[in-house]
Amino acid sequence: CLGYSQGDSMDFSLTEEQRLIRESAIGMMKQDIAPVLAAHDAGHSLPRDAMAQLYRVFAAQGLTAPRLSAAQGGSEMKMLDYGLVYEQLPAWLAVSVMAHEVTVARIYAEANPAQRERILPKMIAGQWIGGTATSEPGAGSDPRGLTTRITIEGEIAIVNGAKIWVSNGSIADILAVTCIDGTDEKGRNTLSRIVIMRDESPYSVREIPVTGLRQGHLSEIVFEDCRVPAQNILSSGGDAARMLTVTWNGNRPLVGLAAARLAERAFEAAIDHAAIRKQFGKPIAGHQLIQQKLADIETAIMTSRLLCYRALDMMDRGERSNAAAAMAKRHATTACLEAISQAMGVHGGMGLTLEAGLEQLWRDCRMLAVPDATDEILTLIQGREITGIAAFR
Repeated sequence: CLGYSQGDSMDFSLTEEQRLIRESAIGMMKQDIAPVLAAHDAGHSLPRDAMAQLYRVFAAQGLTAPRLSAAQGGSEMKMLDYGLVYEQLPAWLAVSVMAHEVTVARIYAEANPAQRERILPKMIAGQWIGGTATSEPGAGSDPRGLTTRITIEGEIAIVNGAKIWVSNGSIADILAVTCIDGTDEKGRNTLSRIVIMRDESPYSVREIPVTGLRQGHLSEIVFEDCRVPAQNILSSGGDAARMLTVTWNGNRPLVGLAAARLAERAFEAAIDHAAIRKQFGKPIAGHQLIQQKLADIETAIMTSRLLCYRALDMMDRGERSNAAAAMAKRHATTACLEAISQAMGVHGGMGLTLEAGLEQLWRDCRMLAVPDATDEILTLIQGREITGIAAFR
C-alpha cells in the first residue's frame, strides 16, 4: 500500500482497494464530469449552475469532506486514497474541490458545535460551495502579514480588506476569511477566521484573468465595511495559523498529483504522435533523441507521483510531513512543467498549435507552481526541516 509492509520492506504497488478507488474515479470522470465540461467553453469559467451539478456528484462520492471522519459527517478517506481520486480530475476542477473541502476541514476544526451544525451540513451535501480567503495583494506565504481586519460592534463583525487568489471566489456561497483581530504579547498580528455568507453579507468579487486553469474561478474579493453576524467568527479557540499549515501540508502533494496527471496526458499524446509521425524513413519513435525525451517525461511523472504518494502516506501514518509535502509539490510542478515542454518538442511544430492541446496542459501546469506556496517558499520549508533553522522568520 505504498508504505512499509511486514519485515520493513517497501511495497510500491496499489492495494486492490486502492485500484478500485482509482477505477471508480476514472469512471466518475468519464460518466458524470466530462459531459458537463464538454458542453462549455474550456477557455472561460464554468457557469455556476454547471458547478452546482458537479458538486452534487462530488458530495455523492464523499469528496466534499474527505478529511473528516464519519462521526464528523465526512467520508473519512485516507489522504493517499483521496490523492488517487484527486489526480483523475482536470487540474482546475481539482483545485476547486480542494478549496471547498479544505474550507470544510478548517471550519470544522475551528468552529464550536453550534457553528458546525449550522454551517457544515449544506457544504458536505454540496448544496453550498465554499472557499477560503487568505492571501492578499500584499501578503501571501506569511499569513501573519495580513491586513484584512475584523472589528466588533455588538452582535455585528465588520470586515475590511481585500483578498486575492480565492479559488471558487465568484461562485462561493460561503467563505472562510482569515483576518487579523489584534496582536499578541510580542506585537505580532493574531489571526482568526470568520465565515461570510454572500447572501447575507454582500461583498465585491472580480474574476482574475489568468494564464491557465481557465474554467476555474480564481477571484479577487473586496470587503468594505462588510457586516457579518458576530456569531460567524469561528470560536473554538483553535489556532488559525497552525490549521493553515496542517491543511497546506495535505494540499501540496495533491497539487503535485494534478501536475503529474497533466504531464501524463502530454506523455500519452507524445507516444501516439511518435508512433505515427515519420521522418527519415521511419517513425520518429525509432530515433534516439525522441526516445530520450519520452524516457525523461516518464521519469518526471513517476518521480513526481511517488513523492506525492509518499507525502500523503506520511500524513496517514501521523508522521511529520512538512518537508515531504514541500519537496513533493516543488519537484512535481517543476519536473512536470518541463515534461510537458518536452512532449511539445516531440510534436515539433504541431506541439505549438491550439489543436494539439499541449499548450493548454503547459499553461495549466504553470499555474500550479503558485497555490499553497511558491517554489521559493517550499525550498525554505524543506531547508528549515533539514537544518532546524528558519530562513524566513
